[in-house]
Amino acid sequence: MAAEVQYVSESSPVVLVNFEDLVNKKDLSAAIEAAYGPKGLGILVVRGVPGMQEARQAILPLSRKFANLPDAVKAKYEHKPSHYNFGWSHGKEVFVGKPDLAKGSYYANPLCDEPVADPAIREQFVSFAHPNIWPKEDMPEFEPAFKQMGEVIFKAGLLLAEHCDKFVSERCSSYPEQRLTKVLRDANCHKARLLHYFEVADDAKTDNLEQKSADELVESDFASWCGWHNDHGSLTGLVPAMYFDRDGNEISCPDPAAGLYIRSRQGAIVKASFPADCLAFQMGETQQVHSGGFLQATPHCVRGASTKGVTRETFAFFLEPMWDDSMSVPQGVDPQQAIAGTSSQYLPKGVPALSKRWSPDMDFGTFTKATLAEYDVDMRAQLAEQEQAALAQA
Repeated sequence: MAAEVQYVSESSPVVLVNFEDLVNKKDLSAAIEAAYGPKGLGILVVRGVPGMQEARQAILPLSRKFANLPDAVKAKYEHKPSHYNFGWSHGKEVFVGKPDLAKGSYYANPLCDEPVADPAIREQFVSFAHPNIWPKEDMPEFEPAFKQMGEVIFKAGLLLAEHCDKFVSERCSSYPEQRLTKVLRDANCHKARLLHYFEVADDAKTDNLEQKSADELVESDFASWCGWHNDHGSLTGLVPAMYFDRDGNEISCPDPAAGLYIRSRQGAIVKASFPADCLAFQMGETQQVHSGGFLQATPHCVRGASTKGVTRETFAFFLEPMWDDSMSVPQGVDPQQAIAGTSSQYLPKGVPALSKRWSPDMDFGTFTKATLAEYDVDMRAQLAEQEQAALAQA
């Protein structure tokens, strides 16, 4: 018999499970469906993950510390050939046609420093296969803390993946055995992102959220720190954020309206709060496809604190397939089932529909390029030029 579904609180309808229940293989099918099914928010949190709080305390303050280094120092760790998908990135991403200056990111693979030995493949798939870039000279403590946090998330994610696979297998006889578990365990190009959200500008808007409808919120500058988007990988591990004042002191979030928000499959805007002792896992679009739509991703964004002088630090680990892994649905499943669901009619402005970016004959690398191009006008134009050049040569 499936265990009763637990939620974080009445005000935060995020599904919560205990780590020991993952380990003991308790029947969590009701929780999986409530979190990731057609009516869920696409997010689930796990309480009691061993080593999580120690790893969080070690890595998140380093996000602010690195972001405060001189620009010339940070520039040493940028990597343009990978489209800034390794090392430091600030102002390189585009959301709704505008450079994203609200946050800085440090990208690395916590599990594998050199995922591919062949230099030709590294060059061809540079955004996936390039070796890690670590600030060993300027911040030697950075690398071990980054890797420690990644290991903690990975171990918990593997356990959760087993429960997700069991849930889908019971509903889809053609679902490949342990599909999500094998992606997490066998792929070696996972990517983590240490995030520093800069303090909001002095002239930033402080809208009265309670007076706005959900449609008005998604069309406005509501997402002041991280624009509306879907995660396109398989499963994303997310560490509870820390907030700091200008003196570097950790503080409680001073703005109750700040934090992670989700656009529900019924069109509502839901604040997805969860305790500091929990890890969150958001479902990605790749697993939505791989599951034939039984598990679904959901658009989300981050709203900044309206209080001046406050920064936010967090860590996201994108668990995803190798670039050549198939983006097909289970055998016999109608591809439309993978993109069906009421959430499609409530996509916020700037979030491209999955049907616009995905087809069953794609591999993950192609899907990634198509997805990033839809968010980045310049990249979309570049891909169009490449296609025209290829046609001219044909």
